[in-house]
Amino acid sequence: MSVQLFRLKNVPDDEAEEIRGLLTKNHIDYYETPAGNWGISMPAIWLNDDEQLGKAKRLIDEYQKERQERIRNECEQGKREGKNRNLIGELLENPIQFVVYIAIAVVVLYFSIKPFLNFGQ
Repeated sequence: MSVQLFRLKNVPDDEAEEIRGLLTKNHIDYYETPAGNWGISMPAIWLNDDEQLGKAKRLIDEYQKERQERIRNECEQGKREGKNRNLIGELLENPIQFVVYIAIAVVVLYFSIKPFLNFGQ
């Protein structure tokens, strides 16, 4: 009987591809269900044989621990090298674009609340 192994909703494409590769490399038979045309179905990886569930879960748990450590190290390295992006860096890199975006937001906010400011008059 089929059993759901891994939900793919909000999973990055690279992680999903690495999970598929991991299962294929370890000869675990699986199939995948998509999110559907409107994205309301549950995209997931399912096992054809529920006897492989324990092995598959252990592999995915090990993979996710390794991935978490790898991503954390990449983030820390980016911080040390100053490559991580933040609001101040974006402001200094593109000050005109930043000011234009703020002005657009103020105009939209003004026209959104203007009817309510004149409501009592």
